[in-house]
Amino acid sequence: MAALFGSRVRKLRTAAGLTQTDVGALTHVVGSRIAQIERATGAKPTLELARALDRELVADELLIDLWPYVYREAFPNWSQAFIAYSARAAVIREYASHVVPGLLQTPAYARALLSVGHSLRGAEHLEERVAARLDRQTRLTGPGRPELWIILDEAVLRRPIGGSAVMRGQLEKLLHMAEEPGITIQVLPFDQGEHGALGGSLTLLVMPDGTEVAYTEGAHHGQLTEEPHEVERFVLTYDQLRAMALPPLMSLDLIRSVLEADYRGSRIPSRSDRRRLAQQQSQQPGGRQLRGGGGRIPRRRPRP
Repeated sequence: MAALFGSRVRKLRTAAGLTQTDVGALTHVVGSRIAQIERATGAKPTLELARALDRELVADELLIDLWPYVYREAFPNWSQAFIAYSARAAVIREYASHVVPGLLQTPAYARALLSVGHSLRGAEHLEERVAARLDRQTRLTGPGRPELWIILDEAVLRRPIGGSAVMRGQLEKLLHMAEEPGITIQVLPFDQGEHGALGGSLTLLVMPDGTEVAYTEGAHHGQLTEEPHEVERFVLTYDQLRAMALPPLMSLDLIRSVLEADYRGSRIPSRSDRRRLAQQQSQQPGGRQLRGGGGRIPRRRPRP
């Protein structure tokens, strides 16, 4: 696909009477970068660069349409197959043990996650990976969007990926997305103990024709399962996780509780702080009150 993309760029550039240096100047990269793209060598083009090439070479979105397939080649075969299945699935059911699933990640959360790892080749590669992940989220808003059911391990809420501000935005997005039709979020609390998917993540995909596939993933590997009798075992595991998890409304309450207790803004007092402040105010003699920061509000002296 990278070779096909490069071939299309070369043909469009030649038809326009432009040199590689010309196209580089139009898209704000060096001419040698255009040469790499045309020869399918070096780093794959970012989505931003693909859009710029499409615009400057008047490709009518041909290059933009090809880009996801170019990017997908960077993944192992089993991951490519899973991404292809996900793009067509009518129902997506996922248990996430460590991080928020990509379909629900904020840009800041995705960037914090993807910036970790030895495979990252630099800032441009990072933005390419972030753009690809966010691009897949368009499935949740476009026509034919899938039904999405997500079970989050409580650890997902507690681990401060990217710091407090990033996590605050991410948990707020979870609460917002849970209000969308066709999206259900549950939380599997710590006190449920061991279960059949402990240590990894599990995704079940239902295709438009009713067939199902399962995908399990660990830190450095993934496995796609298509055999019906094996998929059925994972379906049973997921049903058990769904029964163990908190009901949807209670799950959202837990997310709000974690958001308030662990990731509140520095100027926003916690619920317990507000309760303690109210008690202090009620116990002050003479109707004195406390400021939000704990200082007394002085009485006004009568005017002479």
